[in-house]
This record gives sequence, structure tokens and C-alpha cells, in this order.
Amino acid sequence: MDTQYTHPAYKLVQIMNRIYENGMTTTSGGNLSIADNEGNIWITPSSVDKGSLSPRDICCIKPDGTPVGRNLYKPSIEWPIHAGIYKRRPDLKALLHAHPPALVAFSCARALPNLRMVDNVYRALGRVGMARYALPGSAGLGEKIADCFTEGYNVVLMENHGVVVGAADIYAAFRAFETLELIATTEVNANKMGEIRSLPEIRRLTSATMPTFIPVPPTPSECAARREMINLIRRAYRQKFFSSTQGTYSVRLDKETFLITPKEKDRYNMEESDLIMVHHGRAEAGKTPSGGVWLHKAIYDAHPEISAITGASPPNAMAFAVTDAVFDTRTIPESYIMLREVPRVPWERLLKDPGAIAGLISPSVPVLMIENSQILATGDSLIKAFDRLEVAEATARSIIAAKHIGEIQHISESEVEEINVAFKLEPAKKVGGKNK
Repeated sequence: MDTQYTHPAYKLVQIMNRIYENGMTTTSGGNLSIADNEGNIWITPSSVDKGSLSPRDICCIKPDGTPVGRNLYKPSIEWPIHAGIYKRRPDLKALLHAHPPALVAFSCARALPNLRMVDNVYRALGRVGMARYALPGSAGLGEKIADCFTEGYNVVLMENHGVVVGAADIYAAFRAFETLELIATTEVNANKMGEIRSLPEIRRLTSATMPTFIPVPPTPSECAARREMINLIRRAYRQKFFSSTQGTYSVRLDKETFLITPKEKDRYNMEESDLIMVHHGRAEAGKTPSGGVWLHKAIYDAHPEISAITGASPPNAMAFAVTDAVFDTRTIPESYIMLREVPRVPWERLLKDPGAIAGLISPSVPVLMIENSQILATGDSLIKAFDRLEVAEATARSIIAAKHIGEIQHISESEVEEINVAFKLEPAKKVGGKNK
């Protein structure tokens, strides 16, 4: 999405709408700003409903501090904080402040989220700072936050308040903000399940590097596949299985060809043209595929019956992937029928041996849990792979909730066998990296 010609007021409304619709701020909470090339600060107003914000509500403040325009509202009371940060960090052109629930929990506990739980989070965020408490809107709070930004932090948690994120543009600020809230939510869930396992080191996947080719004009069947993928990608985003830049989806077009999501493209507003064709191990020229592209290729090569794959880090299922808590699918018949056995896969295999991961998949093992990385779901169609991811997250949510009710009673082995016979399911095979 090319946003260079989008007015700052419209950008702020776009992002505030996403924050509010995703439940990451309240009607009166939070503020956003953009510093333009003329030295003006565009900022959201004070005491205006964030759920119905419009471009005409956005305030503009000149470099000398004078508000201008026809706006009837006052700028956010925290605009001096924004101005102070921009003065100290001229490389930042956008700031986002909000009170999302999980990050507020951390700010009240005065603790920082563990960025080493999930492999792509630390790379996306780097370090997170913590600013000491001060009165909202006060000069003291502004100094404390600005001090953190001066130290080089781009993401700052505020004691008993919320978070401030700075970036080169408001879209990058939102991506970092959303990623941090997602990992905070995952950590809250994981703490209910057991001891969290952090990655000892963070290494970047090199798997997105591929030779390229120039594609021919698309066929109607390819166009239809692209449209179906986009619809499900957006649904996955709405249901918080995917985030702005996290979540991989692919679909097979023929024996040697599949479509896959791009790397670091916003899943919220992705278009058909953003998807990348991979043909005979070569990627569509001018595009960079998701980091898991070689793993997806290995699965398609090994399993001609599989037509779609999705990998994501939804916050409930990942509570099991970052701890040693057992993810037992025998909660309700649907969970067992859809997911069957879900083996754990060590994170290192993702880096070293995608072929071995592909070898674990079978009719009785359609879903894998890759530790500290993702839930990988396969299917004979796009909707089947999506359904399995959705069931995995719903099942995880139910198991976590059950811990606060009583000891969970799983479907018995004899009842599982009854299900296998009734639904003609292949008995589960024991594989390496078993979850239970």
C-alpha cells in the first residue's frame, strides 16, 4: 500500500480505527501523532471518541506551538510529550501511545514482556524501555519518557500507564505496538500454564532467499486462489491469529507451484498482487516470500495430498509452544477430529531441517507445534488449513480457561477409538517430539 500521498490526518484516523477496533484502547484513551516534513505535529484531539474519529478532528500544531486549522477540539494534553520526543529524536516521525490490556498489566506490575519467547518478536522490536511513573500530561512524565527515547529505545512502557512507540512512520509504529501487545498477551497466557522457555539466541531465517522468475499472466484459477487467500488472511487477522506482519499462508496451484504470503507486508490490507508465486523453487521476481517458504515447499514436495498450509502465533496456542504444558486435543470430539495428535518440534529444526519437519506430517498428524515459533496447520484446501488453526486456538483457550474451573477430564482412550471408527480416522502414529 503506497501511503506517501495520504494526508497525515487520514493516516492517524486509519491507525486509531485499527487500535480501537482491536480492543487496544478505550473511547477516551491514547493518542497518536505524526511529525511532517515542515515541522508540524499532527495529533489526535483530547476528549474525543476514538471509536468515531474523523480526519477533521485531527489537530495540527505549528513548530512554534500554535494550533492551526478549523478544528473545534483541543490537541491531546500529552502533545508536549510528543514534541519533546521529536526534538530529541529527529529520526522519529510518528508516535503512538495507548493502553492495551496486556501491556497495561505489565505496566502495573512494572515488568517488561519477554521478547525472547517467540522467534520473530525480538527481531521486530529489539529492546523495550521502562519509564518511571509521573502524572499524565505533566512535564515530569514527558522528561522521563523522552529520556528513554534519548537512550535509544523506540518502545517505552510507562509504569501504571501504558506504552509509547516511536518509528519512522505511523504504520511501523503500529506494527511494533501490535507485536508487543501480542507477545504480552501470550506471556500472560503462558504464565498460567507453566514455566516459560526462552530462546537462548535469536537467529534470522535465511529461507526467504530464493532465485526468481518472471511469471506469465495469471489464469482464472490462480486469480480465484489469490482472492480466497486474501479473504482468509484478513479473517485470520480479524480473529487475531495473524498480526500486521506475522502469519504465513500458502496454497498449492499445481505439483510444482504454490502461492505464499510476502515477508513484512501488512496482513490487514494485503491485496492479491502482494501474494508471491513460487514455481520450481523460484519466487516471483521483485517480491520476498515469507521466511517459511522452504518449509512450505518441503511439505508440498513430501505430501501431494496437502493443498494448503498456514503458520501463525495465536496467543492462546502459543502459551503451549513457549512452555512444556501438554496440548492434549482430546477435549471435545471436534478438537480431536480436526487436530488429532499435535507433536512438538524443536525450534532448531526450523532453521536446520525443514525436510524433517515435513516428514512428521501425516493424516493423523495434520498440525505441528514448533516451539517458540508457530502453530503449523495443513489441509487439503485453504479453508481446511484455516479451520485447523482456528480449532487449535479455540482448544488452547478452553484448556487455559479450564485451569480456573477444575481438573480437566479428557476423552478416554476407548472413546477416542470409538471416534476413530465412527469417523474412519487413521489411528495416530507415535512420532518424535510427542506432545504428551
